[in-house]
Amino acid sequence: MTRQNDTRNNWMTFMFVCKYRYNCLRKQTVIDNCTAALKELEQFGFKFDEIGYGGNHTHFLADLPKRYSTTTAITMFKSHTAKRIFEKHPNFRKRYPKGEFWSEYEHHESTGMKEFYASKQYIKNQQKHHNVIVIDDRNKLLQSSSAELDTVTP
Repeated sequence: MTRQNDTRNNWMTFMFVCKYRYNCLRKQTVIDNCTAALKELEQFGFKFDEIGYGGNHTHFLADLPKRYSTTTAITMFKSHTAKRIFEKHPNFRKRYPKGEFWSEYEHHESTGMKEFYASKQYIKNQQKHHNVIVIDDRNKLLQSSSAELDTVTP
């Protein structure tokens, strides 16, 4: 009898940096799209816990399925998030004409259950830790200039 589900703990902490350390992760819509792109990868068996953004980089906790190596997972994370960001924010193509959103630098480390809570707290407090103010541009409305009613003519 074989097990159908992977029951091991393979939680890892990742950190990706934007190419040239541009502060591209300050607007809420970019953060939301990056988070959504990572969450879309859950269909391949990845699990994500805390995701934090520090202006020019992101930290997140991910549980990798047994069938993916760390290198393969990093490639999937970077390519899928970059594709989604360029899709939803075409002006980033001006800043990154070669389509490389993430720098080659990344950091990853295995996160055991002892360090899990500490890592989660650190990731959760990224904006405070780096003194980053996120611009909430989700409800940006265009100001429409409506003509006032003519009250002079009868």
